[in-house]
Amino acid sequence: MKREYDVVVVGSGTAGQTAAHLLNDHGLDVALVEKSDRPGGVCALAGCQAKKWFYEVTETAARARHLKEKGVARLPETDWAAILAQKNRFTEKIPDGTVKGLEGAGIDYIAGSARFADETTLVVDGQPLKADHFVVAAGARPRPLPFAGSEHLTVSRDFLELERLPQKIVFVGGGFVSFEFAHFAARLGPENRRITILEASDRPLGPFDAEMVSLLVEASQEEGIEVVTGVAIDAVEPKGSGFAVHCASGQVHDADRVIHGAGRVAAIDGLNLEAAGIETEKRGIVVDESLRTTNDRVFAVGDCAATLQLARVADFEARVAAETILADLGRGKPSQIDYAAAPALLFTYPQYGMVGKTEDQLKAEGTRYWKSFGQNLSFPTYTRVGMKHAAYKILVDESNRILGGHILSDNASGLLHTLRMAMVNGLDAEQLHRQCIMTPYPSRESDLIYMLSAFLD
Repeated sequence: MKREYDVVVVGSGTAGQTAAHLLNDHGLDVALVEKSDRPGGVCALAGCQAKKWFYEVTETAARARHLKEKGVARLPETDWAAILAQKNRFTEKIPDGTVKGLEGAGIDYIAGSARFADETTLVVDGQPLKADHFVVAAGARPRPLPFAGSEHLTVSRDFLELERLPQKIVFVGGGFVSFEFAHFAARLGPENRRITILEASDRPLGPFDAEMVSLLVEASQEEGIEVVTGVAIDAVEPKGSGFAVHCASGQVHDADRVIHGAGRVAAIDGLNLEAAGIETEKRGIVVDESLRTTNDRVFAVGDCAATLQLARVADFEARVAAETILADLGRGKPSQIDYAAAPALLFTYPQYGMVGKTEDQLKAEGTRYWKSFGQNLSFPTYTRVGMKHAAYKILVDESNRILGGHILSDNASGLLHTLRMAMVNGLDAEQLHRQCIMTPYPSRESDLIYMLSAFLD
């Protein structure tokens, strides 16, 4: 093992790989350290990539149900085991492919657990490594839960490895994982399934727009997903072949599986960050707009940083960190990231996503805004596919600039991206409306002209 590098990266997920390859491409001597025996990161192995194998069939099944008696005469049968096999054929290649990709590019891959010894030294399984810069991309892990029996919960990685879906599923926490996986179970699970989401606060999906979340909850409940809020869990205990979830109210929810959907926290406990002068907070490692930590030599990117836990945000952060490291070496200008137009999307059906601010955020800030809102849309694009719960909310300021966009739809990602590009490029609602007139028609994106019409003079 070499002892000195220009840059050492900790973590082989999407952020770590992106940073390592970018820095290596510019001629720096780079090593990447990974403690897992399955390198490649959560996104590829058990997150955004892996779950899409289940989502694609979920969407097809849901669309077919909506089109029953509208041209679909017989509903398709779904096969969870077949989806799992397809997913596994994809994911089983990732660990070896990750290492070969790094080593093939000339990046040293070092297997082992890393911890800082001081501001310039990282120790990997007892061996010290020196570097001019470090990039910490250690990722996140399931949030520890405070009740008895929390060890009985199935984490998201293991949910995506189940050989079959059980009949009774309880999700603890009303976040991304719970809603997406509940929608998978509702379309791909056995008959007479019972799916429940238990949320501690007064509503699920706290970072999202409250009004739009209520519409997603309504759509979810129509698919047999029960959403219960204000729930305090006392304990989860084995009961027969399943489990009993005991609530402070006295209510007990029986389940074949209890799924952890209460979020993730930065996986930084073993890194000894204090020795390197690196500050942390509840959400993770403290960073500035260039992803630099309180140690000028060290950057933190991806889910371990106190920023947004989204894969493409992690990639962008890695790029910003790499560009800033190069600037430190006199090879370009430092870079910064702006999270104001970072989109977030739930792969439910319908999908729900947002970019920019929520209505409650604007009210709390005292920002004056105008709103265009519609629900249960009767646009032909939705009536043709039998989607009853499509909705939108677009928020603009006094200059007609877009402050936030919220979409409940199929292909919500395309609509959000269009709104995001308008925000990034400074297009106001009237200009965006004009640009959307020539959008391929009829499509979800072309419907933006109707959504934006309320802002026209």
